Amino acid sequence: MVKKFDKVDVVIVGTGWSGGIPAAELTKKGYKVVALERGKEKTREDFVGSKDELRYNRRFALMQDLTKETLTSRNEMDEVAKPIRNNSGLVVGTDTGGSSMHWNGITYRYYPYDFEIYSETVKKYGKDKIPKDMTLQDWGITYDELEPYYDQFEKTAGISGEDNPLGPPRSDDYPNPPLKKNTQIRLFQKAATDLGYHPYMSPAGNLSQQYTNPDGETINACMYCSYCALYGCDFGAKSDPLVTVLETARKTGNFEIRNESYVTRVLHDGKKATGLQYTDIKTGEVCEQPADLVIVAGFAFTNNRLLLLSEIGKPYNPETRKGVIGKNMAGHDNNIDIVNVVGFFEDKKFNSYAGAGSLQTCYADYCADNFDHKDHDFIHGLDIETTSAGQRPITANPVPKGTPTWGKEFKDKSLHYTSRHMVVRLQKAALPSYHNYYDLDPTYKDEFGDPLLRVTRKYTDQDRKLAEFGITKGLELMEEMGADIIEPANVPDDFPHTYTSGHYGGGVIMGADPETSAVNNYSQMWDMENLFVVGGSAFPHFSNYNPTGTIGALAYRAAEGMDTYLKGEGGLLVDAAADTKII
Repeated sequence: MVKKFDKVDVVIVGTGWSGGIPAAELTKKGYKVVALERGKEKTREDFVGSKDELRYNRRFALMQDLTKETLTSRNEMDEVAKPIRNNSGLVVGTDTGGSSMHWNGITYRYYPYDFEIYSETVKKYGKDKIPKDMTLQDWGITYDELEPYYDQFEKTAGISGEDNPLGPPRSDDYPNPPLKKNTQIRLFQKAATDLGYHPYMSPAGNLSQQYTNPDGETINACMYCSYCALYGCDFGAKSDPLVTVLETARKTGNFEIRNESYVTRVLHDGKKATGLQYTDIKTGEVCEQPADLVIVAGFAFTNNRLLLLSEIGKPYNPETRKGVIGKNMAGHDNNIDIVNVVGFFEDKKFNSYAGAGSLQTCYADYCADNFDHKDHDFIHGLDIETTSAGQRPITANPVPKGTPTWGKEFKDKSLHYTSRHMVVRLQKAALPSYHNYYDLDPTYKDEFGDPLLRVTRKYTDQDRKLAEFGITKGLELMEEMGADIIEPANVPDDFPHTYTSGHYGGGVIMGADPETSAVNNYSQMWDMENLFVVGGSAFPHFSNYNPTGTIGALAYRAAEGMDTYLKGEGGLLVDAAADTKII
């Protein structure tokens, strides 16, 4: 027997930034909103005094239970994909706030080049610059159109930052000044400046001072405790949905979160979405929540799987390159998209234990198309950065290669180098290929009997060449900083099926043409006008920057479109043929 609730204005899958922003914006306007969250209820108090490495770093307390639902992964289209059953290979958040609770806080904007990447690449270098296997496309929106929403997100989240000297234009300053510089950051910035580059402090969702945002929510000042990634914030000092948009929505009286609600289908009549079907994990009941407008705002993996299970949109076929749902799987992984050059120092000592998730400096000289690619056999670029996120005693024991993994020598070198090392991180763009995509696995199922999401991904020459280029630039910088031992990462031959960065997207991509995209630039499904799919799943590719700032901006734009849709007589908000607003 299905338990059916009374109809509401809006129902949302997920309570992270992608779901929390529309929840806040729509409830402020008087709409009744229900959010369904598969994880448990969390409050600010749950994270006070929560510096437990065993619980969060090793037992992954805030992550999805992979024994009940996971994804399968393979490199080649003719392989049998294998399920990932250990969080050391797949880190996806759960509970109230989702992955937006355990992030580090690094909050960049993408470049104008990113949103018009196909057009700009062809215009500057010609079509032959784009590899034949690359399914590159424009986003159907420009940076100038998205800029006001970037500004809105940064003010809601209280981002601490300073201008990127090589960055895109801004309508306003960051709402808070950058975080404090430590010895490592000063060393990085001096070396970069001496080499002729343009370093600056990265924009941070760890606040440099107490701040009250435009909705009246107060975020505290960062204490540099170093427990950010994989943790909720002990001090309420990290930009997250729990202290901002979810609290704003709750205060309206128009918002309900139903925790432990596992959404299994988007209900629809073939033309419009009618609500969501979910299982109440506490009781085992199958429930339906009808709504006038449905928002799918989970992690990219969830968004793709729900649409495929619900038979909404045309699934992507890599052999014909037709269809859209599942197309352009992309993201940063910690093997080739984020590579490191490690340096060990004998005559320099750092305080490596004080830090913050986005206490970081970088330079953008090799980002996007900031440098001429004419003589390079790749496109796009990479961010060169160092992060003082803080070393945790259990999980950080850096020693030079060749050191035994136990015994007296290991102990001596652990003690010696723990405060005498630095990492230059090189985060590159992740561009799409026709053979990297999502679909439903024909073999493996979740605990409810539904097929798991299958990821097919293999590295391309573009991936390898850009990573190798980045390592040369990391070596250059580390040598300039005077490291005595320098250890660059090795570029792997192929994707080793570890999804640990949290930066994954695509599959429900944005664009101006329904034949090649799933959603328009308001995140509205071309095929189902009252269904909005919000989040990293909309990204046709990943820039060299972290995705959260762009996810937040797109969520604010989507929320504006949702309000317009609910106020009007329905219909698409963008004309696909003219690529112009109808509203």
